[in-house]
Amino acid sequence: MSALQLGLIVAGVVLVIGVILYNQWQERRARRILAGGATRAATPAPASRGRTEPTLGGADDHDALASRAPPATANAARGVTELPATPFTVPMDDVSTLPADDRDAMEPLDDETASEAPDDEAVALPDDEDEDVVRAATFPRAPGAQPDPDVECIAALSLPQPVTASMLSPGLHARIGKTVRWFGRTAGSGAWHIVTDASTERFGELAACLLLADRNGAASEAQVQSFLRVVGELGAGLGARVAAPDAKVEVQRAEALDRLCADLDVQIGLTLMKAEPGTVAGTRLRGVAEAAGFHLSPGGRFEFVQEDTGTVLYTLQNVRNEPFTAESLRMTSVPGVVFLLDVPRVADAARVFDQMKLAAKRMAHTLGAELVDDNRRPLDDPALAKIRAQVQTAADDLAGVHIEPGSPRALALFGA
Repeated sequence: MSALQLGLIVAGVVLVIGVILYNQWQERRARRILAGGATRAATPAPASRGRTEPTLGGADDHDALASRAPPATANAARGVTELPATPFTVPMDDVSTLPADDRDAMEPLDDETASEAPDDEAVALPDDEDEDVVRAATFPRAPGAQPDPDVECIAALSLPQPVTASMLSPGLHARIGKTVRWFGRTAGSGAWHIVTDASTERFGELAACLLLADRNGAASEAQVQSFLRVVGELGAGLGARVAAPDAKVEVQRAEALDRLCADLDVQIGLTLMKAEPGTVAGTRLRGVAEAAGFHLSPGGRFEFVQEDTGTVLYTLQNVRNEPFTAESLRMTSVPGVVFLLDVPRVADAARVFDQMKLAAKRMAHTLGAELVDDNRRPLDDPALAKIRAQVQTAADDLAGVHIEPGSPRALALFGA
């Protein structure tokens, strides 16, 4: 071995050791920065449970839900429950023959009904000796976007002098792997405002919020640590006092929250199939779907959107689990499609199901197809009524743990 090779090896070893020591120093420095703040612990579960569960404003709601059997089997993503499809055909222009519930479903959702969601429960962080810092971490119920301590890891910053949004750029643009939101207020008793690059206010108090769980799973310890490090370093640069939670506690809360959401994550699918060996030409499908009010989205599915609010009420997807594109629809045909209702993401899910069911019946008639279960057996209106009841139960279960379907909290927890 030459002297040059030996020297390169020694230099490499020294470099690796230096990087490790530097990282340890940075971590100790961040912990010192964050150590002076108040710590918000998760609400402990009863001893018999053996693990920490989120309360989301209710005490033992999750235990009550756990006693119920799930309505159907779960798929692999996050335990999302998909209910089987059902069939029925009805002439497109003979609405008078529909059951009363179906005729009612033809009426558009009232804007107020579709978008209305009760305010979340008021939640505050525990008291601490440093009252000024704790006050910055107290989030009463108020209109508009607010920090959500039940589903977010929150670090509060009390500033020696007001700052502008431009001074928060490292935090606003941090990429953690989970949604990060920043809020600020101009006075101790003032309302919290979401902070963006376009914000013009000068903020004396800040709250940095990391979403603890979504459909990709719970926030990991590395993500929580990275978030707290970003906040701590930014706070140190601004001379702020930082009230930060314990990372391990937040990871436990994230895992418990993810388990709760997995139990409540229900999507309702109605499968429309042509009798074998029949298929539907992609161009024909697109024409019928667009005539029914669907729009092809970049995500590879057709979406039925409420025009006034922009809310996706339900979608139409390829039964082959392949995305639709303008090109694929011109070139291929499909044996069927799936109407899908994402229960946590829509308000008044039972009524939206009625609308989706009617759209599925109409399309089945137009395409000469029928709605079927997982074994491709036609089902009747009583079966549809049972599925509707399950939709309502799923929505009630969500509301029972203070996750109102269609609310900002639900959209965050049940988003990608």
